[in-house]
Amino acid sequence: MSVMRKALFGAALAAAVVVGTGEGARAVGSEADLAHHGHVSLWEGRLGVWLVSENHGPSHVSQATVRLAFSEPMAGGQELPPSCLWGSDRVVVCRTGELRAAGAVEELALDLRTAGSPEELTVDIGTIWTDGISDGNPKNDRHRVLVLSTGDPYVF
Repeated sequence: MSVMRKALFGAALAAAVVVGTGEGARAVGSEADLAHHGHVSLWEGRLGVWLVSENHGPSHVSQATVRLAFSEPMAGGQELPPSCLWGSDRVVVCRTGELRAAGAVEELALDLRTAGSPEELTVDIGTIWTDGISDGNPKNDRHRVLVLSTGDPYVF
């Protein structure tokens, strides 16, 4: 085997074994199963979202990002938890924090005001970033919830 082929083979083998070093190291092809569950309520122009993110494993995820998209605009000037930011008046993006295999993070709670007083709206919830880990079961981290302005919790 030529020196160049040996070098390429060695580099490919090293990359196939581990990407990164230390705490964040993971095998190429690492897979996790992220899931988001909770409930949403709408009443008198207020929208409450309670969300728990979990990782059913097998790999650890150092950080993931979940996107909440609303069919109706939210009122401007509202503060969000430190782990979240506004993407637009209809989108909030939040970091989940560390998700160890077979673990969950604390519940994320949002108390938002809508721009008007809709009788209903939809909330789309989904993972948009997983720190390079693939999710073999994306169905349990993507939800579309129709929420009526009744104050009732709509579970996802």
